[in-house]
Amino acid sequence: MSFSHVLLLNAAILGVVLFSDLGRKAFSRRRLVRPLLIAGIVGATMVAGVPSHGDGLLLIVLGVTAGVVLGALAGGLLRVEADGDAPVVTVGGPAYAAFWTTVAGLRVAFAYGSDHWFRSDLGTWMLHHQVTSDALTDALVLMALAMVVTRTISVLARVHAAGGAPALAATLAR
Repeated sequence: MSFSHVLLLNAAILGVVLFSDLGRKAFSRRRLVRPLLIAGIVGATMVAGVPSHGDGLLLIVLGVTAGVVLGALAGGLLRVEADGDAPVVTVGGPAYAAFWTTVAGLRVAFAYGSDHWFRSDLGTWMLHHQVTSDALTDALVLMALAMVVTRTISVLARVHAAGGAPALAATLAR
């Protein structure tokens, strides 16, 4: 994947997340399904496949694990408010935006650095560990998608805990 593709993917994810979550937003079925659907489509179209040799699979597992941890942290920065049967809302503030922006920026910086700053060292490491460029790209893409999915599941769990089953059912019915 070229640097411009990495930049575009990270900008798109960041834009969708910030547009969807910044400020006070009602939590709805669409807000639950949309990121999961987008992650599925992006994953199906951009992930090359499962490596069959070397440490590529381990790298992908580590990328997904990092995405899960970062997604849980991001979900914790998105406040959930519920008041009885009223629609449940989430509130994303500056810390939430800064966190997502920093993580996306670090992924882009790594992609840029892999071509400009530490290309030789990374190539040597990849050769030594039998990691293909597709596996490295897949690890970064899946890290981003795992972050989005985990944030969504984290918020869903907190919506349920904050408003109980009736508020969650009413919210998801919209």
